[in-house]
Amino acid sequence: MNANWMYVLIIPAFLLSLWAQFRVKGTFNKWSEVRTSTGLTGYEAARRMLDRNGLHDVPIEPVQGTLSDHYDPVHRVVRLSEPVYYESSIAAVSVACHEVGHAIQHQQHYPALVLRHRMFPIVRFASGLAPFLFIAGIIFAATNLIGLGVIFFSAAVAFQLVTLPVEFNASNRARQVMVAEGFIARDEERGVGKVLNAAALTYVAAALMSLLELIRLVLIYTSSRD
Repeated sequence: MNANWMYVLIIPAFLLSLWAQFRVKGTFNKWSEVRTSTGLTGYEAARRMLDRNGLHDVPIEPVQGTLSDHYDPVHRVVRLSEPVYYESSIAAVSVACHEVGHAIQHQQHYPALVLRHRMFPIVRFASGLAPFLFIAGIIFAATNLIGLGVIFFSAAVAFQLVTLPVEFNASNRARQVMVAEGFIARDEERGVGKVLNAAALTYVAAALMSLLELIRLVLIYTSSRD
């Protein structure tokens, strides 16, 4: 397959990525308008979930922005965007519990999370250098540089793929705890699923785009050797 033909696949993947971003924002906004029957805020749900898993020493901090929520494994802090931290909506509680899912993964040394943490320094270096190696290889007709760029870029793709089970597992943990501990009512599970599935789709789209781009770069490398 000619490398240029890969654009036929990459463009739809790019459109899927844009749609996924649009969907996650739209879904979050929709379910941000639906209050939980328990009245728990994102902070309260996250705090309860942490405490019931023995993570009393993990703090929760509000941060500015929308959908800027994350778990910081270096400082062992759950950071929630202000709409999630303070609000008592289906969306807020879903996102908050998802991030706590990562903290629990960290506590239990979930294999995929451990692998992702170990990969991160290498990936950050390799992905930053890969474009320069690839471009230099094309400019100077240096096949070895192109090949090295492809190898470095493949580290970023591997990181994206490893991220998928980490995110899916965190969402599954969140759903189980939210129902078992009574954070939400049974009839609210649908909303939780909508929010978490929309978020998961963004990671799937990003991984697909990276994988297709890697295939395109490999095709360019193989053609440069002919």
